[in-house]
Amino acid sequence: MASPRLLRRCLLAALSAALIGSAAVGPAHAGSAAPTAAAVTTFSDTFDGPAGAAVDGSKWTLETGDNVNNHERQYYTSGTKNAALDGQGHLVITARKENPAGYQCWYGSCQYTSARLNTAGKFTAQYGHVEARMKIPRGQGMWPAFWMLGTPVNWPDSGEIDVMENVGFEPSTVHGTIHGPGYSGSGGIGAGYTLPNGQAFADAFHTFAVDWAPDSITWSVDGNVYQRRTPADLGGKTWVFNKPFFLILNLAVGGYWPGDPDGSTQFPQTLLVDSVSVTTSDSAAGVPIRGLAGKCVDVAGANPANGTPVQLYDCNGTNAQAWTVGSDGTLRALGKCLDVSGGGTADGTPVQLWDCNGSPAQKWALPAARDIVNPQADKCLDVTGNNSANGTRLQIWTCTGGANQKWTVG
Repeated sequence: MASPRLLRRCLLAALSAALIGSAAVGPAHAGSAAPTAAAVTTFSDTFDGPAGAAVDGSKWTLETGDNVNNHERQYYTSGTKNAALDGQGHLVITARKENPAGYQCWYGSCQYTSARLNTAGKFTAQYGHVEARMKIPRGQGMWPAFWMLGTPVNWPDSGEIDVMENVGFEPSTVHGTIHGPGYSGSGGIGAGYTLPNGQAFADAFHTFAVDWAPDSITWSVDGNVYQRRTPADLGGKTWVFNKPFFLILNLAVGGYWPGDPDGSTQFPQTLLVDSVSVTTSDSAAGVPIRGLAGKCVDVAGANPANGTPVQLYDCNGTNAQAWTVGSDGTLRALGKCLDVSGGGTADGTPVQLWDCNGSPAQKWALPAARDIVNPQADKCLDVTGNNSANGTRLQIWTCTGGANQKWTVG
């Protein structure tokens, strides 16, 4: 049997192919021609290569220097001493306790070296599903982050989206935050996500993501949504997140927020990055899914509440009909996921909108036959009673090849 890592990489590749060219993914049902999906741009790095190799220079730039503003203790280096592949499909960002030769930090000698990578000038995204699968370091004073900056950079007016930050004194909690004019630094707007039962994020790999659409950003950890931000959260301040941003990965040491390392912090410390991916649609808010009688998959009343019915309705271009295909096999609208009610597998189980939670009830495959299949049930997304009237509820049903089960994404 293939290793879990190999299977995950194969699935990631298959999903990327589906997004780019609508290739078949998941259970195969009768049919030969793939549906024509909207064009997408996908950034993906799974950090495959020999141990000790540098990151892909066509995707990443290594920054150098210290960080004056945050009073951090590290100096970011170039080369492979602090950022290299491990030969097992990971990028390893290493923080070391050492003074960088020949460099004086703004407040005195630096005490640590580390690395910070960005995609500026190589890749930017505007909207989509942005995620990284990582295993963070542990210890007082450690500050790993996966984040984005708006272009051109004129912080804070150009904006910052923190997909994930962790400070070492909170081993079970990560934070997602937005910064902009009038709400930056300690005034950033965000929330934390805490693992249950005292688990530490440093104990295992986790997937940190945002789903980003015009006027909304939704954060999740391992598919579990924990906050959504819109212009209404800014108290009248300016929303600056409807433009391109580039990606950043870094491991900082010390600073105003995490505080300095102490005697309990063991060095070196590592941030292991398994994969980074960004999927952006050519439609900023997603694409329609058209079916019976040319009508669209629609969230009833454009209501993002859990349990809102998903129905057939005249296509109208609203966000209630704007769906994105996640690299995790989800179909998302209004910051939430298309979900089989109660995780059911029986014919006639209705579908609904629900917080993304990574469960099999929210996984969908798009084979070439133009079905949309829930693999757990091995059943198709279906228009109840083959009824093309507005408001007809969608459900899952044994795949029959009927027109009420045929969909075009985009």
